[in-house]
Amino acid sequence: MDSVNQLASSGTFRVLKEPLAFLRALEWLFAIFAFATCGGYSGALRLSVDCANKTESDLSIDIDFAYPFRLHQVTFEVPTCEGKRREKLALIGDFSSSAEFFVTIAVFAFLYSLAATVVYIFFQNKYRENNRGPLIDFIVTVVFSFLWLVGSSAWAKGLSDVKVATDPKEVLLLLSACKQQSNRCMAVHSPIMSSLNTSVVFGFLNFVLWAGNIWFVFKETGWHSSGQRHLSESMEKQSSSYGHGGYNRDSYGPSGGYNQPANLGQPAEEFGQQPSGPTSFSNQI
Repeated sequence: MDSVNQLASSGTFRVLKEPLAFLRALEWLFAIFAFATCGGYSGALRLSVDCANKTESDLSIDIDFAYPFRLHQVTFEVPTCEGKRREKLALIGDFSSSAEFFVTIAVFAFLYSLAATVVYIFFQNKYRENNRGPLIDFIVTVVFSFLWLVGSSAWAKGLSDVKVATDPKEVLLLLSACKQQSNRCMAVHSPIMSSLNTSVVFGFLNFVLWAGNIWFVFKETGWHSSGQRHLSESMEKQSSSYGHGGYNRDSYGPSGGYNQPANLGQPAEEFGQQPSGPTSFSNQI
């Protein structure tokens, strides 16, 4: 407890106020919501088959399914309305690849965000003492931004397929008893997909966070500092060439005005001299 108080008093946690660490903390939190809403999902739908012979009817057929949405492995039994015989059916589709890929990205993003936040808080000096830490952080951030975009897009498509495959009206088409007009089939209860919709939203929000954090991580790398140094050097060269090569300082006088050339003063001197012709003429008069 004393070590925690000492770290808090030393101002170590102030780094969380900076955009780099603050966005990492948000990425950690949003990754939890992403894989929790998808990986922890379980849903159910209910069908009703009312046969012409009421003794053969089954008005409550529950079909449960869950992550990773290998629906072809979800089996259920329904009456055939032909005596006591029942048939065993299964849902259609396997959407585990997109769902598991999405959850895997979320879990690894959660772990990396947690580790990066710890490094920012407790090992900030070692993180910035050379360029290796920021470069690795920058590359991983770019990779995760791409993975979040691909994973969220794939899972959004997979979710739309899951909704179609678990639609009670679509499942009723699989039942042979529902193909007879004398029997009555109904969809009693549809699965609730709100948490899965939320997972897709958090997936794209994570993409926005990771993509936005690329700039702040890039500022910590040596690439950004070298670019800034090159820009400042080029500006200094331009300013020096403007000061020394753009105008000739010799054309200015000490007082800031223009120096008149020496030959401009000669006509004034010649103008001030008295011509010899008119003087001699006056003396003769």
